[in-house]
Amino acid sequence: MKLDNSYIYLSHLRFHAYHGVLPQERSVGNDYLLDLRIKYDVANAMKSDNVNDTLNYAEVYKLICQEMMVPSNLIERVAYRIADRIARRFIVVEAIDIKLTKLNPPMEADCEGAGVELHLINDKTLTH
Repeated sequence: MKLDNSYIYLSHLRFHAYHGVLPQERSVGNDYLLDLRIKYDVANAMKSDNVNDTLNYAEVYKLICQEMMVPSNLIERVAYRIADRIARRFIVVEAIDIKLTKLNPPMEADCEGAGVELHLINDKTLTH
């Protein structure tokens, strides 16, 4: 069989962080939910069963944690910073889908959250 596409993903990562425009968001913080899918070729890892042939999701998680702890006004900025750092650290990344949800947005709405979803292509992996 031939591999068509492959991804690793981290699902429903929970964080308490201090992002937001309002002073209360920056002092009290909020709860966030993050979903991440990274496109890259897993063909070597499928065959070798060697962790050195894969994108280590534990290392990806460390980067996410570090970026989530850096306060920003906008979650758009946080999501982009996470994706950009992953793409710079792991050159095998072809694309990243990231969804970041603020679970208790400061608005008068009964909702499960508000957020942003980015679909980014690593232009360094594109063939011209």
